[in-house]
Amino acid sequence: MAGSKAKTVEAYLAELPEDRRAVVSSVRDLVNRHLPDGYVETMNWGMISWEVPLSRYPVTYNKQPLSYVALAAQKNHYALYLMCVHADSGHEEALRAAYAKAGRKLDMGKSCLRFKKLDDLLMPEIGRIIAATPVDAHIARYEASRARG
Repeated sequence: MAGSKAKTVEAYLAELPEDRRAVVSSVRDLVNRHLPDGYVETMNWGMISWEVPLSRYPVTYNKQPLSYVALAAQKNHYALYLMCVHADSGHEEALRAAYAKAGRKLDMGKSCLRFKKLDDLLMPEIGRIIAATPVDAHIARYEASRARG
């Protein structure tokens, strides 16, 4: 599944095969357990998305809610988008160091951590990183990035 037209998280999960639903549900539970107050879970961009609602911060460049974390079951892998890692080099360095220390390969772009199975994720480190950025800090990083051009 490269993208979904599901309107709710429940509908998204229901359209996944059982084995893939189990992986996505486990990662979703991890995100929800560590998510700071103020972010909301929704469907956006064809995937599960945790974001700053427009009612809290309406001045984004694309008129969409400010994304924080997103999760998708792609055709050949899963993707966990960690905008907090892309926006904070300290989080990126910590994640890379944790994977190196664990002797695991990190398959990550600017914010997209790709994985094929749940065991590929360092769940405690990812939970810590997700928990580390309150909404106000995420908004401030976003505004600073827009000011830089």
